[in-house]
Amino acid sequence: MRTISLSKPLFAVAIAAAVATLAAGPALADPPSGVTPAATDIVGVGSDTTQALFNQLSADYTGTPKLYSWDATGSSPITPKSGASSIARPNGSSAGITALSTTTSSTLDYSRSSRPAGSSDPTGLTFIAYAKDAVSYAADANGDAPANLTTADLKNIYTCTDTKWNQITDISGYTGSANTIQAFLPQVGSGTRAFFESVLGLTDAQIGSCVNSTVEENEGTNALLQTADAIVPYSVGHYIGQVYFGHTTSTDAPGPLTVRETNGVVPIDTVNHVITSAYAATSYARNLYTVVRTADWNAGNAHATALKGLFSSTGWVCKNSTAQADVKSFGFLLLGLCGTTSTT
Repeated sequence: MRTISLSKPLFAVAIAAAVATLAAGPALADPPSGVTPAATDIVGVGSDTTQALFNQLSADYTGTPKLYSWDATGSSPITPKSGASSIARPNGSSAGITALSTTTSSTLDYSRSSRPAGSSDPTGLTFIAYAKDAVSYAADANGDAPANLTTADLKNIYTCTDTKWNQITDISGYTGSANTIQAFLPQVGSGTRAFFESVLGLTDAQIGSCVNSTVEENEGTNALLQTADAIVPYSVGHYIGQVYFGHTTSTDAPGPLTVRETNGVVPIDTVNHVITSAYAATSYARNLYTVVRTADWNAGNAHATALKGLFSSTGWVCKNSTAQADVKSFGFLLLGLCGTTSTT
């Protein structure tokens, strides 16, 4: 095992911050125990990346109807609200979008998505942007991965063209070990996976057979990731929320993983605890979305009023100071064009 020195100050600060804030916890996962959302409440599922943020938003929102969010993982099936049919718990952006498109507002009202609308998404959906995130890769702080990789390097790793660290020869000052790279991705259907692949110019079909797709995203508590040679894509915003703002649980924490540079661009401002403006300007930056049914959004009834009161450009998430503070506390950047919509 070798120690990477190129960004050691960043690693040290991150680890110290993680230790200092580990005791602090996020808002409760899922609707609180013993609470069944009412049929008219605004209830959602989907992305792992933004579930902790939406748990906090749900706790802080005091309007009527109430806002609720189901986590990506946990017991399954779930009954999202009173009178709803039970459904398999959707794990990830795509699963949430599918669940939204195959139910009505008697079951679900929105889904969380960490990726934009795709050509294969169901029609009749509206994607509402509300914050900015970015994705990089993470690896063990004292492991074999370099502190910086290029997009070409990452593409070679995830197509299994490069399977050993010493095959990476384009990083100044880095001499890789002969150990085998252990590349990981979240499950198919993860928004982070889909976005990361798109930046690399890859599809699921092009991912190499050496890649393990069994881990949950944005955490380093899985023993599979706690090795010197593991590498996995990671939400930079989620990492900031974990490390600097204490939004961790026993299964939602970075563990020994630290987020690294891509193409020589530093992703985290360790003084102000935000995604750097330089990294937010790269292709690794992404918007985060709330997804609703277009028919519901445009219905002109009480349900549409409730949805727009929460998610529109003049709604609570975009304009309320508590909601905006929540977005920043969970590591994401405020979006100047919050509430911008696109449709499928």
